[in-house]
Amino acid sequence: MADTLTITDNRTGKTYDVAITDGTIKATDLRQLKAVADDPGLMTYDPAFMNTANCRSRITFIDGDKGILEYRGYPIEQLAEHSTYLETAYLIIFGELPTAAQLQTWTNDITLHTMLHENIKKLMEGYQYDAHPMGVFLSTVGAFSTFYPDAKQIFDEQSRRKQIHRLVAKVPTIAAYAYRHSIGRPYNQPDNELSFTGNFLNMLFRMTELKYKSNPVLEKALDVLFILHVDHEQNCSTSAMRNIGSSHVDPYSAMAGAAAALYGPLHGGANEAVLRMLNEIGSVSNVPAFVKRVKAGEGRLMGFGHRIYKSYDPRAKIIKRTADEVFEVTGKNPLLEIAIELERIALQDEYFVSRKLYPNVDFYSGLIYQAMGFPVTMFPVLFAIPRTAGWIAQWEEMLLDPEQKIARPRQIYIGSPKRDYVPLKKRT
Repeated sequence: MADTLTITDNRTGKTYDVAITDGTIKATDLRQLKAVADDPGLMTYDPAFMNTANCRSRITFIDGDKGILEYRGYPIEQLAEHSTYLETAYLIIFGELPTAAQLQTWTNDITLHTMLHENIKKLMEGYQYDAHPMGVFLSTVGAFSTFYPDAKQIFDEQSRRKQIHRLVAKVPTIAAYAYRHSIGRPYNQPDNELSFTGNFLNMLFRMTELKYKSNPVLEKALDVLFILHVDHEQNCSTSAMRNIGSSHVDPYSAMAGAAAALYGPLHGGANEAVLRMLNEIGSVSNVPAFVKRVKAGEGRLMGFGHRIYKSYDPRAKIIKRTADEVFEVTGKNPLLEIAIELERIALQDEYFVSRKLYPNVDFYSGLIYQAMGFPVTMFPVLFAIPRTAGWIAQWEEMLLDPEQKIARPRQIYIGSPKRDYVPLKKRT
């Protein structure tokens, strides 16, 4: 017997059997529950989509209770230890780890598209010197749709591949140019002899040297951070990518919307909030008093807790190890001791443990970025670079899914009932 849910509608006394598939019921199956004949049927009300699945996906698996994160079935711990960002991006987008030949071809394809059109550079030069790098980033990505009109051929596989190569390759260049523009320095051209992250660091930080050489520890740390941020299931920005893409717009326009969602302080700006909190605490001796205020409802513990994870965020464990390696090179971030003491107290305090408030990916990532020389305004951009691969994978999966249509949520209308128009002179 198939799994079903039996529902009795107490308004009418009728009983309905609704099929259960993969632990879900179809929301549209509830439309058959009608109070009267011309009733449009029952809807579900789910603000912020707390318990609604909007797609079937093969990309990322999360078990929040057990602290598991897998890309295409591969544990994040194994990928962070053994893979590179470009290899992981290939896995996310195409579904399987590449062979040596496939990885070489993929790397070459990305390398060939790192340059920006000269008119794009002129566009970026038009921003105010103090323009937020993330604002520059998302608007420049959106402008790509005017430079590459072939991107509108979204059902042409070869066209999609070209846009994938362009996006993965060019987002680090956009990010680096936005950073250089913000500090008044000339743009550094990409160096195709360097690795993906090595080239990014070159475009960011090269000064007068003829050949830039990044510290291998920092280059590897950035690669690990990029792997950890590639995808994270149906979060705010990924849902935006899918929803916008469902209108069959080009991928650049859809990604501009996804990046705009990431721009928000509750999403891509969360690690900046952690740094502000640590700065406000000021010293290790102030940590107990801060914790006491949080428990009294007088402040928030930033970088702890996650809507999905109800145990230790698996990415946070990897980032903590990476932080130790980075600080061996850069020296300890003065805020690190405050962070360690805050984590120690929180993990022992029943108030936080009972609420499952464990460190998340944002708790240590900002400290690492700051130690590497990135200003806080660059943090959401550093998130957007690797997440590009995840957004593309989610967009293409949505596009090729025969069950998907243009996104159109329903609403519960609570406004005025029908009323007649009142001429201006008669209004009180």
